Amino acid sequence: MTPLHDRLVAAGAELGEYAGAETARSFGDPKAEYGTLLHGCGVYDLGWRAKIVLTGSDRLRWANGMVTNNIKDLPEGHGNYNFLLNAQGKIQGDLYIYNMGDHLIVDTERWQGPRILELFDKYIIMDDVEVADVSDKLTAVAVQGPKSLEVLRALGLTTADEVQPFKVGQMAWDGIGISVTRMESKIALTYEIWLASENAPKMWDALLKAGAKPIGTDALEMFRVAAGVPKYGQDITDKYIPQETEQFHALHFSKGCYLGQEIVERVRSRGAVHRHFIGYKMDGPAPAAGTEVQVEGKKVGEITSALSVPVNGSEHTFALGYVRKESGAPGTKVQVNGADAEVAEPPFKEALK
Repeated sequence: MTPLHDRLVAAGAELGEYAGAETARSFGDPKAEYGTLLHGCGVYDLGWRAKIVLTGSDRLRWANGMVTNNIKDLPEGHGNYNFLLNAQGKIQGDLYIYNMGDHLIVDTERWQGPRILELFDKYIIMDDVEVADVSDKLTAVAVQGPKSLEVLRALGLTTADEVQPFKVGQMAWDGIGISVTRMESKIALTYEIWLASENAPKMWDALLKAGAKPIGTDALEMFRVAAGVPKYGQDITDKYIPQETEQFHALHFSKGCYLGQEIVERVRSRGAVHRHFIGYKMDGPAPAAGTEVQVEGKKVGEITSALSVPVNGSEHTFALGYVRKESGAPGTKVQVNGADAEVAEPPFKEALK
């Protein structure tokens, strides 16, 4: 259970498992909550995120050799998105890493935490690096939507205006220290507030009082699919290499050696990618993950996530998945479960109005 468990229950949440923790699935109306994310300010529990701290004099060099993005040149107070690969270039996990000066903070989903800790321990050999899981001590709450800054200002967090994507601002609020970071997105204004677990209920209450509406993970999943954001363990697994996922913001091609780098560089130099991450629009119910995408009876891809999302008072089905390059042009007609569908480049703008 997350530190906000009692507050979620008091707010009428339907609880469920998400990313390795029990949190709010909905507060009674996921469609209305989805609308809040688009037009108002929603607040949601991030207790399903894990926080891992790396210390030691070798932490920057060592971390830079473990992940796909450039860690050693991160300015203090900044972070980036990364993949963790194996020697064959297959994706073992995804994570954000922030340079906090005398330590690094790794942010990932709770269920991924044990596996990432295991891999870290495996590759710390003669390095001066210490790893500590602080997930039970450090948690987070998010606010998302066009009115997010209005709500944060109402709490007196006026310096939140200065927080740029992937930058962490240190602030004081009501006698406690917090960190505020902003996620990088052209679609949604989203801030994360990191704070000690015992202070999370106090922050939750204040955000609701300031006008934020509680949001559950059902609505978050609608938004994720509409925005075209892949989720590790569902849309991204160890079946894939980084370039197939189209998440090029996780890659740095000139930083030097890292685990799995040889494969990534070989694919880049040869252009040998035969499938890639894409979206689909379709009528009817959402297909299950793993459903084949076909053209004239031949498999050309598969669905990894699919949901019905409210659009202008009705519901439309959008999906994420993969497609072979020769069938991947937006507008290409395909079949899913025998029904017509169309390849589309996410995000799905009509679902985000």
